[in-house]
Amino acid sequence: MADSGYLSMTPIQAKAIPVVLAGRDVMGAAQTGTGKTAAFTLPLLQRMLKHENPSTSPARHPVRALVLTPTRELAVQVAENVAKYAKQTQLRSLVVFGGVDMKPQTAELKAGVEVLIATPGRLLDHIESKNCALHQVEYVVLDEADRMLDIGFLPDLQRILAYLPKQRQTLLFSATFSSEIRKLAQSYLQDPVTIEVAQRNATASTVEQHFFSVIDDDKRRAVRQSLRERQLSQALVFVNSKLGAARLARSFERDGIKTAALHGDKSQDERLKALEAFKRGEVELLVATDVAARGLDIVDLPAVINFDVPFNAEDYVHRIGRTGRAGQSGLAITLVTRDDTRLVSDIEKLIKKKLEIEPFEFEDERPRRPRRSDSPEREVREVREEREAPRVPRTEPRRVSSAPMDPLFDRPYEPSPATEAAPAWEAAASVTKAPAAPSRLGSPNIRAKRKVAALLGGVKG
Repeated sequence: MADSGYLSMTPIQAKAIPVVLAGRDVMGAAQTGTGKTAAFTLPLLQRMLKHENPSTSPARHPVRALVLTPTRELAVQVAENVAKYAKQTQLRSLVVFGGVDMKPQTAELKAGVEVLIATPGRLLDHIESKNCALHQVEYVVLDEADRMLDIGFLPDLQRILAYLPKQRQTLLFSATFSSEIRKLAQSYLQDPVTIEVAQRNATASTVEQHFFSVIDDDKRRAVRQSLRERQLSQALVFVNSKLGAARLARSFERDGIKTAALHGDKSQDERLKALEAFKRGEVELLVATDVAARGLDIVDLPAVINFDVPFNAEDYVHRIGRTGRAGQSGLAITLVTRDDTRLVSDIEKLIKKKLEIEPFEFEDERPRRPRRSDSPEREVREVREEREAPRVPRTEPRRVSSAPMDPLFDRPYEPSPATEAAPAWEAAASVTKAPAAPSRLGSPNIRAKRKVAALLGGVKG
């Protein structure tokens, strides 16, 4: 722990670590950036030290702790922390997630690991391929548990829990827990201890929050001005859609800002490269969807900008929690349009705080033209005088054509003289047809029978 720079415990760590060491199920809620990962990782590693051994046999290294996360980026981050905390032990750890080849993961799984960090989809792939066995799991952790218990992840989660032993220790940690999620979580826990170190669903006190009223067309200009005025070296920009993230990133690139996009349509390699470039400071703006809102720890991130107000109020708490971590100060800017009124109201209900929406003042905004009248009475008087004023008929100026005159083309239409010959179609219609010769049948309209040779059945002539 000394090598990792830990000098003292945070409130969530001080309360959760003794309870986890005692073997109790825990539901822990704390603000973002307060060290929840260490709050469950350290006591679990301590309890698993009794199983560490130098054997190379896979049978001596079964999976004993399973950590489930909703996103690949969070899984990688948790795995890095576990490896860092356990580097002085002989406990093995591995992270598995989708979007990459399964073969390297399969080889490490079959070699044996004690701590397995995974996303639900890829873990089910390995289970169905019989690459890992979970019948000896003693500890289960749901990181960002509110999202793990969401309707999108719940079916996969239920399938995974069916492979686990009934007797196990289950830990749930998140920054937000709705009442519905709390009720659902009770069905997966046995006599849990609820740990809350702050007001429920509260935002971090170290984050300065601002809400600005703008129109959609001015959002990009507002972001550029905020970066310039506040001298922000970097910012994490959140949008609500994958397509919107890609388009916005390209727009900022055209504006001369080094920008990367992070969303679900990108491959895992592209997502990791974009995140690493942002952490190294090579990218000024990281435009992301909510895949980057959960658990990501970006050191010294100065600001978070909500280009779109999140549809889910809990996501707002997680978004702005990417800044102001570990006691440092941070800035959160949210751009609000007229259509976002209900979403802002949902955020106010969640964090139990009245939010003030300020008009955004642009630097290059032109002053509006003064009104024609200073008072309603004067405006009415001007309209009445304008109506009663006599109307002067307008005389249109004679148009002078600069084109040369053509006497044949400009001559008016003249009908043809009657002496001229009639058109061919009229002449044809006027010609009377000669009467048809009467037939033997008495009617000119009935044709006579054709004469056919006797050889073919006709009448002999």
